[in-house]
Amino acid sequence: MMRNVITIPSENGNPLIIASDNSGAIGLKKHDHVQVSYEMVAYYSFRVAAMECMAAGGNIKAVVLNNFCGDDSWEALVRGIRKGLSELGVKDAEITGSTESNFSLLQSAIGVIVMGEGTKSNASVGEFTNEKKLAVIGQPLVGDEVIALENQVAPLHMFKEISRLQDVVTWPVGSKGILHELKRMYPNGDFNKETAVIDLDMEKSSGPATCFIVRYPADQESAVTQFAGGHFHSLKIQK
Repeated sequence: MMRNVITIPSENGNPLIIASDNSGAIGLKKHDHVQVSYEMVAYYSFRVAAMECMAAGGNIKAVVLNNFCGDDSWEALVRGIRKGLSELGVKDAEITGSTESNFSLLQSAIGVIVMGEGTKSNASVGEFTNEKKLAVIGQPLVGDEVIALENQVAPLHMFKEISRLQDVVTWPVGSKGILHELKRMYPNGDFNKETAVIDLDMEKSSGPATCFIVRYPADQESAVTQFAGGHFHSLKIQK
């Protein structure tokens, strides 16, 4: 199953990997549903696209920001993206983009595109078997929960380290929840709330990818749990 990315082959053998995310009605405008700084808006939107890019094996090289919040918000939005890049230890990525300045929207909106160079393919998902283990890192959070329970969000640097482990597959969880993403990973699997055993709500929105699924061989469990710490939630599938 494909992730939410486009992979474009290149002549040097390292494909271009493109991922994106949108954010709407979150920011500082009067009619926004969630009131937060524009730095935070951009940080979490970048986070989603960056995780998708890295999950597909990409090293981030550039970020494109589409800003519909107004000229005054640009610097704060860029700070949010730079915060995310700093957490990932990415120092040489370029940031570009554009602002809609002809018309003012009633609600905040941005789009973020992350482009990376693939130096290796992430482990292929393949068909579901019980030979590999599953876990969820972080908790599904959305809206104001992301702010109030920020310590339960899986950190970006943690995602990066786990993604680098040998034979490990990482899969960000979005707004449709853990169970939806698990079915996308394994179309051949017969998954539902009754067969999946975990101490989290499988159908709750994970907003800006506040958690992610990890599939790993048994011999990598100590490394995964060491990186994840208290964010680790074992996921078992009953037959």
